[in-house]
This record gives sequence, C-alpha cells and structure tokens, in this order.
Amino acid sequence: MNTVKLLFGTGNQAKLSAMRSRLEKLGIEVIGLNDLKEEGWSIPEVAETGRTPLGNARLKAMAYYEAFRMPVFSCDSGLYFDQVPEQVQPGVHVRTVHGRALSDEEMREYYGGLVKQYGNLTARYRNAICFVMDEDHIYEAMDPSMESERFLLTDIPHSAVRMKGFPLDSMSIDMKTGKYYYDLAEEELEQFAVEDGVLRFFEKILV
Repeated sequence: MNTVKLLFGTGNQAKLSAMRSRLEKLGIEVIGLNDLKEEGWSIPEVAETGRTPLGNARLKAMAYYEAFRMPVFSCDSGLYFDQVPEQVQPGVHVRTVHGRALSDEEMREYYGGLVKQYGNLTARYRNAICFVMDEDHIYEAMDPSMESERFLLTDIPHSAVRMKGFPLDSMSIDMKTGKYYYDLAEEELEQFAVEDGVLRFFEKILV
C-alpha cells in the first residue's frame, strides 16, 4: 500500500493525534497546521461562519488549500442535546458562548451548569468533513455514519483524566457501560474520537 500524505486543517494537537492514529491503518500520513508553521509557513485565520458542521468544514478546507496548494481536509462538529430548548442547543458553537470563545475549564463550567439545570444530558456529535484533493476533486460528507453514538454529559468530570482540547470528554459517559469515556479501552476511545464513517469516507476515495 502506497502512503498518501494529507494535511489535516487543524491546530488542535489532540484531534490531530486521534486522526493520525486511525488513518495510518489506511496508509495515510497526516500532518497538521502546526507542522507547517514549524516549517515557516504562515497559517491563515479562517472565520468559521458556517451554519452547519459541513459549512465550516468546507470553509476551512478551501482556505487551507488556497494557502498551501496541497491535498487538505478539514472536519467540523456540532453538539446536540435531546432534551433542551432550541436556543440552548450548542450546534456548531460548542466552544463559543454569547460570542466569546471559552477555555477548556470554562467549557466544563458552562456545560456543567446546563446539566445542573436540565439533568444529565443525552448528547451526540454530528460530524462533517471536506477534502480538497485539487480544484477539480472536492469531496465532502455529513451523514449519519459520521455521527457519534449518543452519550451522557454529566456535571461531574472524571476525577483523574483531562485532555487538553477535549474538555467535554472528561464529562462524557458511555451509555452502554455507564463508564466515563476515559475509562474505556484505548481502541474504543479512538473510535469515539474519529468515527468509522470518516474511515469509510477516505476508503472510497483513496484506497
């Protein structure tokens, strides 16, 4: 299997690590924006003004392709709860509340407050991806196979494990086992971080 090298349009090292671990099984080498920054590239700021995860993924992938002229993909997610009013739904604004970007700890405090108000929240992530191979080959998807399984969000974070860049994972509980995500086996954690639908997306295009 020939190795394919792709740029993942993210500066989040936790997301990069999870994606790199899963895609290497398909012979795909993944680099991130910080790798290019270390080589002296200027990284453009991309305003995530899309109304859906796919809209934001498309904005980022196209901007990074224009900047670097290399195959690039970007992902975006929206967080949705089953039992809260529409005005409270985070959607694509998971980290931004009232126009302000929250730190990891501020996110735990904010969402913990929602749990205190509504009780443990049944949640899911809707995920999207846009992959720009070149000007004539652009692939994108946001379908149910890319959604996370439903999970519970609690206001009591894991007592021992916190991962920078994934603040809500420490508050997430697997509905099947009742365990915190961070108490699951490593291969199960990888699957939660990068859904199988993302792997099938690349398999159809590159493998």
